[in-house]
Amino acid sequence: MKKRKLDIALISDVHLGTYDCYADELLAYLCSIQPKTLILNGDIVDIWQFKKSYFPASHLNVIKKIVSMASKGTEVYYIMGNHDHAPKTLANISLGNIKFCRKLVLDLHGKKAWFFHGDVFDIPWINGRWMAKLGSFGFSLLINCNKLNNWFLKNLKKEKYSLANKIKDNEEWSEKYISNFEETVIDVAIENHYDYVVCGHIHQPKKKNVETPKGSTTYLNSGDWVENLTALEYSLKRWKLYQYKNDKLSPFFMDEALKQMNINELIASISNKAEKEDNKKGLI
Repeated sequence: MKKRKLDIALISDVHLGTYDCYADELLAYLCSIQPKTLILNGDIVDIWQFKKSYFPASHLNVIKKIVSMASKGTEVYYIMGNHDHAPKTLANISLGNIKFCRKLVLDLHGKKAWFFHGDVFDIPWINGRWMAKLGSFGFSLLINCNKLNNWFLKNLKKEKYSLANKIKDNEEWSEKYISNFEETVIDVAIENHYDYVVCGHIHQPKKKNVETPKGSTTYLNSGDWVENLTALEYSLKRWKLYQYKNDKLSPFFMDEALKQMNINELIASISNKAEKEDNKKGLI
């Protein structure tokens, strides 16, 4: 199969390590594309529901494929979500072509694109809209408030607050919550002069252009790989919402290189490449 070349491919809410994840379908999709940049926008591995007894080969193959793509030159950004939240020390480190962060801003042909998972707006006792409007400081403070909120819930032996779960639990007000979430994200993006705002978290794939008296932006949500099987693609200065169920791929296949290499070899190949690049720059 000829791979489609993309400037950016973006996936979120994969939830590897759970029974709901469509790992084979995601692997087929990843094997069908050749992006310059791959953005993993949160909740890739589900640490919340992770069970040592359940992490099948198909889930590991997704990780191997991502690492393989990075070793071959694809720039990978891993934006941490609420289900795969990692220690603060991991938030701004790089492993070769794989970079970890909590948010990301890229220049796309002269337009500013803001990428973040979306869970920062899950705090029921704070107005995230006004906090985020303060800019990067406010956004960082909002992230820390989210951590504090979940810490309290954990110590009270209650489940962490999740907007996505609330939506699933109560269909009656799910539309209102989704609408409020989107309006808040859009409002903050316009206030901060972002041309694109890209998130996940609520498992609701969408692409829409919004104009208000204060400005305009394009809202994009990558959906998920547990229900909708969707991704976002950026190519030729345009965003497209990819839908696996509608945009059918040829029969499933796996890259030959992926079959032959184990995860340790793939990680080693990235580390070696990163070390060579540092040597060239005189960093080592």
